[in-house]
Amino acid sequence: MSDSKLQIIPLGGLGEFGMNSMAIRYGDDIIVVDAGMMFPDSELLGVDIVTPDFSYLEQHREKVRGLVLTHGHEDHIGGVPFLLSQMDIPVYGTAFTLALVERRLEEHDMLSKVRLKAVKPGQRIELGPFKVEFIHVTHSIVSSVALAITTPLGVIIHTGDFKVDPTPTDNELFDLHTLADYGKRGVLLLMSDSTNVDRPGYTESERAVRPRLEDIFNRAERRLVISCFSSSIHRLQQILDLSAEYGRKVAFLGRSMLSVTEIAHGLGLLQIPDSILLRPQDIMQASPSKVVAVVSGTQGEPMSSLSRVAVDNHKNLSVQPGDTVVLSSRIIPGNEKAIYRMMNHLARRGAEIIYGSTNPPVHVSGHASAEELKLVLNLVRPKYFVPIHGEYRQLARHASLASHLHRLGLEKSFILETGETLEIDPAGARKGERVTVGRVCIDSGTIDEVVEDMVIRDRRHLSEDGFVIPIIAINKHSGRSEALPEIVSRGFMSFDDGSGLMQEARQVVARTVESSSSEERTDWGVMQEKIRADLKRFLIKQTSRRPLIMPVILEV
Repeated sequence: MSDSKLQIIPLGGLGEFGMNSMAIRYGDDIIVVDAGMMFPDSELLGVDIVTPDFSYLEQHREKVRGLVLTHGHEDHIGGVPFLLSQMDIPVYGTAFTLALVERRLEEHDMLSKVRLKAVKPGQRIELGPFKVEFIHVTHSIVSSVALAITTPLGVIIHTGDFKVDPTPTDNELFDLHTLADYGKRGVLLLMSDSTNVDRPGYTESERAVRPRLEDIFNRAERRLVISCFSSSIHRLQQILDLSAEYGRKVAFLGRSMLSVTEIAHGLGLLQIPDSILLRPQDIMQASPSKVVAVVSGTQGEPMSSLSRVAVDNHKNLSVQPGDTVVLSSRIIPGNEKAIYRMMNHLARRGAEIIYGSTNPPVHVSGHASAEELKLVLNLVRPKYFVPIHGEYRQLARHASLASHLHRLGLEKSFILETGETLEIDPAGARKGERVTVGRVCIDSGTIDEVVEDMVIRDRRHLSEDGFVIPIIAINKHSGRSEALPEIVSRGFMSFDDGSGLMQEARQVVARTVESSSSEERTDWGVMQEKIRADLKRFLIKQTSRRPLIMPVILEV
């Protein structure tokens, strides 16, 4: 590769939601921005998480100078343990982001093997030919940054996830001045978050939630149960402040909620009023009008604290008639059924449930709407633009949003999907060769439990058509079948309804055994394949279904 060529290589997060990861290469040096994960689609049966395929980085591991993280959401840091299990590189991020990464690394017993380097907004680091400045941005999680990456060919701005909140609850404003300074000096490439591009206007400030929460605190006569994302430190701060104001004690429930609040408090990012905390085991003994339970599990995850509370199966909290349950979060697409099922259970317990789009809102987004995206485009005024983080329709809309900049110096917008590369050199920018990307499916969250595509195909097959196990006993001396074969079936057809069919199927297997030569009958591999083929043909003809067939041969 030419030393004067810059490559942008999306490994995940473009044309899809989640798995955000971007490699930037100049000559023989590569830096990686974020390493996220996503939760599986419904067709990925039995899979716990999905990460990008990092094989491109593995192939060029000696060129990778470091991993730079924009913020601590799982779709940006969830893949870090899986990347670091393949290569030893330093990881840079704000203290809160790295504390969340540490939590993930501890789960995989990797904390002692990695190099985590904390940075602050305004700080600059050097990684090979890249100089990276961290720029504070506002988002739904604290300590989020954009990146200004100075390369030999010019400056790249990577926004990470952001919204332009003019009144953040911690009074830490979006650093628009630094972005504007880079824009004045000239920016080669802007890569900007596209998540909310189809929302007109501006995303409401985090402070917009407070009037609604105040109203809820004011009206609630009994226990308040509030669920929000554990990483929403700004939201948790407002809940704590209002609880102190209304004389209520606060109990945190859920492993992630306890862990993240402890981290944020330790770093001085969450202020907990004196004597306000209540032990979970004391919730039911305290006066209901004096309690707020802050519970994790907004998305109806089966074993989350809120799901267990909903079915009255939590050891510390039982929802009772007159209690108020507040879902202060958005419904992530795909989770609707689980969330509504959980809400139905809570309603059966007599709770009042508050959720969704109300005015004033009980939840606001952490992503920029169209006018904020325009503001960033106008401040940065890049030569080239690549929309990131979103499905193709959103990337295309964001590129269209930038079209007015053509008269202000924007030469071209590129809509890239994961695996498509952008090459920039002194002659200009163009799409380059594709790189190998994909997804890695992981069972039970452990690094070495990778699920092959074939396994997922088999799981889907089993879920749709079930399985059939023909069991044949063969005499090892004569090679003859000792009795009529038995057939076990699950998820295919009940024995009562299909007994005639099963009898015919047993005859098919018996004929296959009898018609085989003595030599074939002594080779179990051959016999299993013959039985599978003949029985498959018979069942497809009779039922038009394709169960998984697994012949078992017993030697007697």
